[in-house]
Amino acid sequence: MGKHTVHGVGIGLRREHYGEILQCSRTIDFLEIIPENFVRHGGRPLEMLRQCAERWAIAAHGVSMSLGGRDDLDEGYATGLAQLLDVCGSERYTDHLCYAAIDGVSYFDLLPLPFSTASARHAAGRITQVRDRLRRPIAVENISYYATMPGSSQAEGAFIHEVVERADCGLLLDVNNVYVNAINHDRDPFEMLWELPTERAVQIHLAGHVREGVRLIDNHGAAVNDTVWAMYRAVIERHGPIATLLEWDTNIPALDRVLDEADKARAIQQACADARRSVTREKLGA
Repeated sequence: MGKHTVHGVGIGLRREHYGEILQCSRTIDFLEIIPENFVRHGGRPLEMLRQCAERWAIAAHGVSMSLGGRDDLDEGYATGLAQLLDVCGSERYTDHLCYAAIDGVSYFDLLPLPFSTASARHAAGRITQVRDRLRRPIAVENISYYATMPGSSQAEGAFIHEVVERADCGLLLDVNNVYVNAINHDRDPFEMLWELPTERAVQIHLAGHVREGVRLIDNHGAAVNDTVWAMYRAVIERHGPIATLLEWDTNIPALDRVLDEADKARAIQQACADARRSVTREKLGA
């Protein structure tokens, strides 16, 4: 497979689009995969991945490593994951700052950690272990959470700061998760955003959500909210272009509809770049 650099705006490689993705002529800068769908598996999905990796950069985003958990690392899975990343030419691995299993039982969910120094120290150690095992940099994603875990002694932003500093790793900034958490916990979305170590963001996720009763649920099954777009623009204005994934993982529409949404992120990146160039020209002219 080829090796490309993750940049610009990408979408997830999903089964619903296998029949048309390779014939797509629209701009796609990279594809993101869930590696659990490929490690220890073959058949059509792996062959599709091989063909896509010849054309696009592949970002691997895991959902089951349980970086904050207590279970021992699954060495067999880690070996298969490292091999997959090598084959895809993926320069980085990303996963969620959470736990997903206890005593060998997977909960098939991303569960929040206590926001504490002890938890941060443990998670940082696990992140370092996985980074060394996979032989490549790691970035961790801020998750959506619907309750604060017992034992928490600090705010989410301070906790994530401590984790990424201790592990010296990147942040995968999920802007929709920030918004969902802010609304559900009666916070200002922009305040919660800037409490995070956004200067360490190496990738960004954008997605939609749904309201169920009084809560927002991060379901990746709708268009991106207007406030989330505004938050995204603010991040790009402050930090410059960051590789961005448009997530649409449930109620998946036609490929063109997903790409229409991804194009909105690309337009924001372009507008911010044009604005920076204009300011630079004005300064040079002065």
